[in-house]
Amino acid sequence: MIRYDRLWETMKAKGVTQYALYTYHNINRSQINRLRHNKNVEMNTIDKLCNILHCRVEDIMEHFDDDNIF
Repeated sequence: MIRYDRLWETMKAKGVTQYALYTYHNINRSQINRLRHNKNVEMNTIDKLCNILHCRVEDIMEHFDDDNIF
């Protein structure tokens, strides 16, 4: 399972709001909502977020073992 808790922490540390993401950086609101609920998002969204926040992938997402996969 992928969790995006680190994204919100990184955004807060860098002073970037959800409003700024969809208003100034053209990140789709539905993608932000999917991130908020730890759902699958497009890889280009992850790439954009890393560029906007000047960070690495591991600064915005984290993998956890999911025993319910199979």
